[in-house]
Amino acid sequence: MKSKILKAGTIVLGLLAAGAYTGCTPDKFQGEGNGLTAKSFNASFTVTPVSGKPNYYVLKADPTGVQSVQWDLGDGGGLNPGKMVDTVFYPDAGTYSISMQALAYIGGATKTASPQTIDVATSDPKSGNLVVGGKMLPGDDANWTHFVIGGGQPIVFDDSKNVMTANESGYNQGAVYQAINLTAGQKYMVDMIVSGSGMTDSWFEVWVGSAQPVGGSDYGTGSKIISLNTWSGCGNAAFNGKLSAISCAGDGNPFTVPTAGTYYLVIKCGGSNTGVTGVSFTNVTLRGVN
Repeated sequence: MKSKILKAGTIVLGLLAAGAYTGCTPDKFQGEGNGLTAKSFNASFTVTPVSGKPNYYVLKADPTGVQSVQWDLGDGGGLNPGKMVDTVFYPDAGTYSISMQALAYIGGATKTASPQTIDVATSDPKSGNLVVGGKMLPGDDANWTHFVIGGGQPIVFDDSKNVMTANESGYNQGAVYQAINLTAGQKYMVDMIVSGSGMTDSWFEVWVGSAQPVGGSDYGTGSKIISLNTWSGCGNAAFNGKLSAISCAGDGNPFTVPTAGTYYLVIKCGGSNTGVTGVSFTNVTLRGVN
């Protein structure tokens, strides 16, 4: 009798186990890294110019199995969270390679879509970049004036990497500046790509003022538009991206100037220790805000 009960129980368990497998439909899923991902998960997108609005484009991701997306607009800013259907603006003429990374609903897998290239024919007349030589290409250093404050090290221009790099210590500073004509009441925004291994008791600042910088003297005229500051909580750990996204200090970005005329865009870096690699920057922009 006992043996029959055991056999019956074994049969029931076996049927349950079989049901656990046959109740699924494994042909709908495929393994992909950790967990399962729907086979229908797709990573692709389209790019469409906006009619009547030069420099504007609509990015549309295929929604099949997709939970969220990140877009790389090809402007040096890397991947950033965006919408499934996003309208983007390219103020500067040039060629841009757009890519997208999609996150699946099931399993948390990611896929990167094949990039698409667009050619922006002309710069926007209001929002085009006013900085000359901001991409740090060969010859661009001629558009910048270098100076040091205290016993600082000059900011180094490296056109093989298309960057300038500040490597400071002893609370001294290195700086560069460029003269730019601005219009009263117009909103402007400063940005650039910055990278570093992490600073200690240090800062990286962008100023806009009407007084021309003087070598050997600190610059504090006008407004400190945007900055990294380890005491305020940014720049301590390794960083790489748009300064506007990483910054944690400054008087305000966008900004306006009280009167039209010549202003000086000043980029300076200093402190106790700016890290093993120092602070590198490129793709410097100052543009009107629509």
